[in-house]
Amino acid sequence: MSSLTLVIGNKNYSSWSLRAWLYLTMNDIPFDEVRLPLGTTEYQNEISRYSPTRCVPALVTSEGAVWDSLAIIEYVNRHFPTSVNWPENQKLEGLALSAVMEMHSGFTAIRTHYPMNCRLAPFKAPLLEGAEREIARLDQLWTDLMDASDSEGPGLLGRLSIVDVVFAPVVFRCKTYGLPLTDRSQAYVDEMLSQPAMLAWAEASAIEEETLEANEFHQINGN
Repeated sequence: MSSLTLVIGNKNYSSWSLRAWLYLTMNDIPFDEVRLPLGTTEYQNEISRYSPTRCVPALVTSEGAVWDSLAIIEYVNRHFPTSVNWPENQKLEGLALSAVMEMHSGFTAIRTHYPMNCRLAPFKAPLLEGAEREIARLDQLWTDLMDASDSEGPGLLGRLSIVDVVFAPVVFRCKTYGLPLTDRSQAYVDEMLSQPAMLAWAEASAIEEETLEANEFHQINGN
């Protein structure tokens, strides 16, 4: 049995869960997985056992619980051997930290209008209020990161790092909704989608049977 247990929501919908799961998986850190489908009685009955905020993800360790995806990433980075972490170069580290925090607290139009839905057949979604500006900012941010590292990837700063983990839910959104990107940013999306851990998450999402209507694109946007 693993000493770590990660509690997540639906793989199809839970972008916050993806980040924690992806970070552990990309770093080959063993963990047990508990999946509590969002919006269900099971979730309501069980989540308080794992998270004081009643939100996923939560990481249960021998020392107690860690909640919030970024807190989990930082905890694992500090206490377990990791290769997918912060850049060692001080300039790139500063850029990575800034980009991660911008994603963690921003891009609200993209989050609101284009919920993560990994199993939805890709289509060209309309650009809704505020989204066009945020997509342009996302594209510019990714370009700036790639320029700063002077690398061909696979990550935004060369080798895969925490910044790629944090942007992973947006990568899925770009695919699902056909969000308009430059060729260079689209190539990054394609590269990330080909990563084994991302493929594994997408495959697991595809076989989930739950439907959370409140997070479906047509419900949110009235289509």
